Amino acid sequence: MPSLLLKRPLAVIDLETTGTNVASDRIIEIAIIKVFPDKTTQSKVKRINPGMPIPAGSTAIHGIRDEDVKDAPTFKQAGNELKMFMENCDLAGYNSNRFDIPLLVEEFLRAGMEFDVSKRKFVDVQRIFHLMEKRTLGAAYKFYCDKLLENAHSAEADALATYEILEAQLGRYEQLQPDIDGLADFTKEEEFVDFARRMVMQGGQEVFNFGKYKGRPVKDVLKAEPQYYDWMMKADFPLNTKQKLAEIYHNMMLKKI
Repeated sequence: MPSLLLKRPLAVIDLETTGTNVASDRIIEIAIIKVFPDKTTQSKVKRINPGMPIPAGSTAIHGIRDEDVKDAPTFKQAGNELKMFMENCDLAGYNSNRFDIPLLVEEFLRAGMEFDVSKRKFVDVQRIFHLMEKRTLGAAYKFYCDKLLENAHSAEADALATYEILEAQLGRYEQLQPDIDGLADFTKEEEFVDFARRMVMQGGQEVFNFGKYKGRPVKDVLKAEPQYYDWMMKADFPLNTKQKLAEIYHNMMLKKI
């Protein structure tokens, strides 16, 4: 049975959060299973004080209440420890390309910390599952590993199950390459500029992927209607979206000089 080939450590992450809005919700628990090239592992599980009330609907899913995190560190206090644990790691998770990684990056930005993902590979186990079978995490665990997922929505249990599923997927699908580069290529979707996918790459240039300017090059819109930049920077977009928009705008200004 093929097994995962690693050139550098892989951090398999899972988050429990106050909700599903990347721009406004917060992490309340993070689990990281760090898998080394020799297949040894280290794990880190951290409760986080989100600085906001945990909605009852979210507590109903993961069981974490306000009183459970009232004495926990904030993300800003825990951020450096988490960053160091994931140093030089590629990233994997379940629905991680659309949720866990974007929210993690957003938390680092809110904390004023640099968490560079530009040289990391992303492997989304849910993406493999949906491309092959189209199911949920619990069903995926039963399908691939023939186990019931105990303690679902415990971040550590979900992260461990995700890693087991990834290994089982490699054994099931011969067309999967058992290395991070191959898996990242297989699971990637469109080439996006920001994690919220408000901007994507088309024909080698950044293009808006929403609203009245969907499909139009970002630079063309900003040249014709510079107030659109001001509106986006003031509106309720994720910080990562604003960061990437600002980079495009500043590059435009530099080329004008």
